[in-house]
Amino acid sequence: RILESIYNKYKTDQWRDKNLYGTALGFRLFRQHGFRAPEGMFLNNIVQSRLESVCWKTRESCHVKTCCELTALVDADVFMKFKDGSGNFKACLCEDIEGLLSLYEASYLSMEGETILDEARDFTTKALKEALKTGTDQDLATLVNHALDQPLHWRVPRLEARWFIDAYKKRLDANPTLLELAKLDSNMVQAIDQEDLKHMSSWWKTTGLAENLSFARDRLMETFVWTVGYSFKPEFGYSRRISTKVNALITTIDDVYDVYGTFEELELFTCVIERLAQVFFLFCRICYCHLVIGTKRMLFHSWDVHQMEQLPDYMKICFLSLYNFVNETAYDIMKEQGPNIIPYLRKVWTDLCKAYLVEAKWYNNGYIPTLEEYMNNAWISISAPVMLTHCYFSSTDCITEEALECLEKCPNIIRWPAVILRLIDDLATSSLEFGLTDIAGQEFRCYMHETGASEEIAREHVKYLISETWTRMNKDLAAADSPFHRDFLETALNVIRMALCIYGHGDGHAGQASMSRSRVLSLLVDPNPF
Repeated sequence: RILESIYNKYKTDQWRDKNLYGTALGFRLFRQHGFRAPEGMFLNNIVQSRLESVCWKTRESCHVKTCCELTALVDADVFMKFKDGSGNFKACLCEDIEGLLSLYEASYLSMEGETILDEARDFTTKALKEALKTGTDQDLATLVNHALDQPLHWRVPRLEARWFIDAYKKRLDANPTLLELAKLDSNMVQAIDQEDLKHMSSWWKTTGLAENLSFARDRLMETFVWTVGYSFKPEFGYSRRISTKVNALITTIDDVYDVYGTFEELELFTCVIERLAQVFFLFCRICYCHLVIGTKRMLFHSWDVHQMEQLPDYMKICFLSLYNFVNETAYDIMKEQGPNIIPYLRKVWTDLCKAYLVEAKWYNNGYIPTLEEYMNNAWISISAPVMLTHCYFSSTDCITEEALECLEKCPNIIRWPAVILRLIDDLATSSLEFGLTDIAGQEFRCYMHETGASEEIAREHVKYLISETWTRMNKDLAAADSPFHRDFLETALNVIRMALCIYGHGDGHAGQASMSRSRVLSLLVDPNPF
């Protein structure tokens, strides 16, 4: 309500005289919370006064109010408020370090075609670096260095909260009451995470996967850290536990395809998964049952476990673990909400296994795909569609038909995080993984083979693709007609943020440490001292 009231005042005279800091801060907060804040907020006062109307679009669905949309967009190419007659940002802005930092952070929420924000990013980056050289307030310098390392929009919220608490308590003007509240909040959330981790450790042990599949990575802590990063709110405990199981199973199945299985075994495993999923899909359409008990019987007949008898022993335990997890999850959701979600879960797992097999086939045949061919498969094999599909079902309290129809088509709000996750992961993939039986992590090599470019140019091209996909992601986050609740949209965004956190300095998940020990301890073990 408060943000809506402030947002509504942007059409009044009150906001015409806002300085750079206030304008950029408002712009960032609006977009961050789902409002369509047009970059025209940066325009000249004369242009701003010509805004004629603000149209609020709201949709009440399952007690979820969607984001609002400002429909009176203005031309961002004329009379820009903070630009001079030559079309450049005014030189005097370089004296306003807080304003520059605010504009810098706002620029990372740009959408496709918003050139003024691209220019703002370049301008503020250069100006802030110069300010650090010439000297500035120590507290402000700390914030500037932190932002230049990675903007706020790209950071994991819970990790950022802990960092800011540590930075804020060193300030002479720190508000002790506010600091105490922040510490209490952080410690309470950490205690909840610790309880979730206990449950997940017990579950992982009961699966027997670590003991029976010695070739697979035993990385429960890493998978749990991933989960906490993109689904951190205390009320989403059930979703975190489901997501941790999903991530652990993904890691195991990935190692089956990537490290241990022969190509013939992988073909057989994929065939069993795909065939049973197809049989189940037809069965669901013919025999949908509304009774919970009857439906539970139907679920456990959907993937006929006798089909797994043709698999080698190590694949049997892997298949059965997945089988049990999918059915149990679907049954939990059906008890609470009614819809039968098995077709959606089975589809994403089947798509993942098929994508893994494609990569194994490429490697087995020594085939180097084109970049387009590679990415059409790789955004699925990175497993984000599996992760986010389970996140949606486990975090919403009212599954809508509109959302289900959208999930069938794998919407952009799932596709863009998957693409960025793949690109970031591949840029960071260690040389160790190139020796394994897959082609993942090599899109820049595909580009080199296709175009004859150097590795340096290929990597720069991949970074460009990441930047472009970010602008598309930002646009979909602000879409007023999204069928998904805001918490799910933020979860999708946090998947990208975790990728930047985990893979920002190498492929941490393939190795022993996905994040520095100190960061993991601060997130899950060490409470904030009072």
